[in-house]
Amino acid sequence: MNKFDEKVAQYSKFMDDKGLKYDADLLKAVTKGLGPSIYKRDAETISGSDAKEFVTVKKNFLIKKLGLPDGPKLDEAIAKVVEAIGKSERSKYRAVLYYMLAVEFGKQSIYK
Repeated sequence: MNKFDEKVAQYSKFMDDKGLKYDADLLKAVTKGLGPSIYKRDAETISGSDAKEFVTVKKNFLIKKLGLPDGPKLDEAIAKVVEAIGKSERSKYRAVLYYMLAVEFGKQSIYK
């Protein structure tokens, strides 16, 4: 198993452990879209206590990548996904968060 497949397996196990349903192919595509950042511990995760990181997710992923208009719905979706992952989870995997946000907004087609 190569390093990329190990990361996808790690994220799949994380979602399984949290009881989150997912499409393995979409999770793999989202992970691939993150490029080499998945191999750097700091870039691979998002701190649940750093509001600036969620602003970055909103601007760089939801608005730029998914093409969504800015507004309170974006903040609400981030809060909903963080709640589903678990607020007590100190570090949230970026691939999992992005996957769940893409599904939340019905933007899976971006990764097809």
